[in-house]
Amino acid sequence: MIGVGNEFRRDDGAGPAVVASLRDRVPPGVGLMLTDGEPARLIEAWAGAALAVVIDAVRAHPPRPGRVHRFVVDRPMGGTTQAASSHGFGLDEAVSLALALDRMPGRLIVHAIEAADLTQGTGLTPQVAAAIDDVARAVLSDIRDAATRA
Repeated sequence: MIGVGNEFRRDDGAGPAVVASLRDRVPPGVGLMLTDGEPARLIEAWAGAALAVVIDAVRAHPPRPGRVHRFVVDRPMGGTTQAASSHGFGLDEAVSLALALDRMPGRLIVHAIEAADLTQGTGLTPQVAAAIDDVARAVLSDIRDAATRA
């Protein structure tokens, strides 16, 4: 599981917050990691994994802070999504590159939480903080589902 973000940019810390909430709750053998979202680091984190789950804060238009999006990615999204990563690049670029390099995980699930505030500072806004437990439960469900498929 990969938490993308920067806890010193308010709601951009959503991915790391979900990872922190799952530290003692994931089954043995499930890796937890944090990254800044740079495509090469994402690809390195998920390459060879049967399942990779990415949690990230996103900007959406129109915005609804705290709203959660879940999608399974198996090919580039081709601009069909209205949410964009809070890091200035799209997950689409990382997926496109991973496909070209044959470095995709067996399955990639993304949980994206719409952000309200991406300015400097610590602490999530109330809307985003309220979504953390729901996303953590959804990630645990994804992990359980993957185990039953294996």
